[in-house]
Amino acid sequence: MSILVVGTVAFDAIETPFGKTDKIIGGAATYICLSSSFFNNKINLVSVVGEDFPDSAIQTLKEKKVDVTGLQIKKGEKTFFWSGKYHENMNRRDTLETQLNVLENFNPIVPEEFKKSEYLMLGNLMPSVQKKVLSQMKKKPKLIVLDTMNFWMDLFMDDLKEALKEVDVLTINDEEARQLSGEYSLVKAAKIILSKGPKCVIIKKGEHGALLFNEKEVFFAPALPLEEVCDPTGAGDCFAGGFIGYLAKTDDISFENMKRAVINGSAMASFCVEKFGTQKLTEINQSDVDFRVKEFVNLVNFEI
Repeated sequence: MSILVVGTVAFDAIETPFGKTDKIIGGAATYICLSSSFFNNKINLVSVVGEDFPDSAIQTLKEKKVDVTGLQIKKGEKTFFWSGKYHENMNRRDTLETQLNVLENFNPIVPEEFKKSEYLMLGNLMPSVQKKVLSQMKKKPKLIVLDTMNFWMDLFMDDLKEALKEVDVLTINDEEARQLSGEYSLVKAAKIILSKGPKCVIIKKGEHGALLFNEKEVFFAPALPLEEVCDPTGAGDCFAGGFIGYLAKTDDISFENMKRAVINGSAMASFCVEKFGTQKLTEINQSDVDFRVKEFVNLVNFEI
């Protein structure tokens, strides 16, 4: 099954307690596509970059079977850039610089051949941009997953609430879930968020795993204990990529299969944090992913 991924393809500059980078390849859609590619070879990308974006990075996406027909390259303009510094515990970060550049006036144009994609992943973008994508689809995808953040809640809460009415799964972190719902308890928060439209909500808790809710059931997936965590940037996007990639591969959107998708998404996120940027995702192979998933299964497998 084909996946349409809409989000940022960008440059990042990152500082953590374990190192510092100059400008490297980043962006939500980049992480999502690379992560999904381990499960699916029909990935369609809609995004925008400037003419400063390297051809080699686009070639890497192509090698992962990502169709870049929908990647706009704006001549004479610069690619979106974000710079951040993580605190000692890696759960908090400060944004040092944001340059919207081509993203400021991004108008997502979905190519005709992408409009029938069966699965849609709306990466972290302005809610009005996400809604523009939804309006261009020729038929409602089998599953729509949307990611958002507190920045959009601060500035465009009404637009976000409108977008939520049209999606099946919302992925956010625990802080964002509390802001969106006005509840501290994540169980209460999930119920309120589900009442806004989504059929399921995934609340990511970083090194403490992830929670999957629908109206009746809850599933918890732990995070894999790792010897080294280098850079958490993009981990949530890798999670989303693994999640929707697995669902598209199996073409089963039941809650039981979503549990398996959450484990696969968690496995992809665990790779991401081991090195800066997208580096680890370009080094691993399918057997590495399969083994990592088994590690997750062994972590929580027990009998009573």
